[in-house]
Amino acid sequence: MLRAASWSLSTRFWALDSHKPVVRRLISTITPEHSIYVSESHNPYFNLTFEDWLVLFRQKSPEKPLLLVYRDEPCVVIGRNQNPWKEVNLTALRTRPGVPFIRRRSGGGTVYHDLGNTNFSIHLPRTSFDRRATTQVILRAVRSLGVDAHVNDRNDICVGPHKILAFSSLLGLPSIVYVSGSAYKIVNKRAYHHGTMLISTQLDTLGDLLRTSKDTMVTRGVASVRSPVCNLQQHNPNVTHETFTQSVIRAFQEEYQVNTQPCTITESEGLLNLDYIKKGMLELPTWGWGYGQTPEFTYTLETNFSWGNVIAEIKARHGIIQTCGLQIASNSLDKSSTEDLVNQIEHKLVNQRYGEIEGQDSNLGPQSEVMQWLSRMMTS
Repeated sequence: MLRAASWSLSTRFWALDSHKPVVRRLISTITPEHSIYVSESHNPYFNLTFEDWLVLFRQKSPEKPLLLVYRDEPCVVIGRNQNPWKEVNLTALRTRPGVPFIRRRSGGGTVYHDLGNTNFSIHLPRTSFDRRATTQVILRAVRSLGVDAHVNDRNDICVGPHKILAFSSLLGLPSIVYVSGSAYKIVNKRAYHHGTMLISTQLDTLGDLLRTSKDTMVTRGVASVRSPVCNLQQHNPNVTHETFTQSVIRAFQEEYQVNTQPCTITESEGLLNLDYIKKGMLELPTWGWGYGQTPEFTYTLETNFSWGNVIAEIKARHGIIQTCGLQIASNSLDKSSTEDLVNQIEHKLVNQRYGEIEGQDSNLGPQSEVMQWLSRMMTS
């Protein structure tokens, strides 16, 4: 059974008339019942788990609104029901050691986090939750910074003079571009809206890591909607994480009539030892969570070898290969050799982790060539 807990640490309050926080010498007991939190941690495993902890344990006063603001070190964050092999350019990701992909516990699409990207999370009672209203809070914060932004039909915050009709490529030159994307989650009596705000993020890295082309991979999970993006600093160079955070806090306080001061949280020993947070932070980087929660999908591939043509249809569920159907057309192999090749490859693949094929050999020949080809395609 999950139980709420509290811990003691030095508490820092943000002064809203300054770009820097003012430190007060104060020891306070922090619980899920505060109204505004600003995380100083840049650890995505901590921030994502802390966010869930807040919504799960906000039971004493579920009718009260809550705001969390944080930034993460570089990482790719996919939605709860998404497919990392379809959403993330894993080849590009492997060239950036220390940049992980993480499956969060809420839905929505795939996003890139870095220190130029500020994340916000607004928690409300389920009965009064309105994602359009929470988006308006963030929109007012952005407009107060001198950026002419608006909300499109998908409830995303954009910059541009017209309603969205169509988009060009991810990093093209559209008339309207996104500066923010959102996701939502409902838990018991609470619901929250969280999103990303691009302030000075590395857009070239974002494009490299999120640009994929696997049209023949069909998944039962949620696919991201690819959209052009830009940074707020392209429209106002003076916008920073601190000024955006202060603007969001002001808009939140005005909308929900919150008078309490925002408090800053860190990865304190007491917090890290909370059972839910400890287990959550350990779970997020595991294969079982990151890959093993992937909904069922089918990937159809085709290529030509010197000895013939191969079409493969791989079906996987929870990251485990269920079936691999092969069609081989060859003028070099007789019927018996073709059937043996199909059976041997299917036998080797079924029940293996997708993308982690074992039992490959270095011998030349059709079987080795097909296995190496499938391995490359599954790890890209």
